[in-house]
Amino acid sequence: MKKHIHPDYHKITVKMTDGSTYETYSTWGSEGDTMTLDIDPLNHPAWQGGQQGVVERGQLDKFQSKFGGFMGGDAK
Repeated sequence: MKKHIHPDYHKITVKMTDGSTYETYSTWGSEGDTMTLDIDPLNHPAWQGGQQGVVERGQLDKFQSKFGGFMGGDAK
């Protein structure tokens, strides 16, 4: 394996939005830096499986009107 090609892996502190902190190892920043999070993964829907989804009604309605009766019946 080649030497000196890997990033520096060091200890940093992560500060959550509620003020709590923990230490972890990362390639981010420098030894002893503090990463302050803007979004808390403990209660954000992206990490908790919350209600998500993007429905573009216009595109779906356009598809339904064009291909809705294709298989002999209403596709809705």
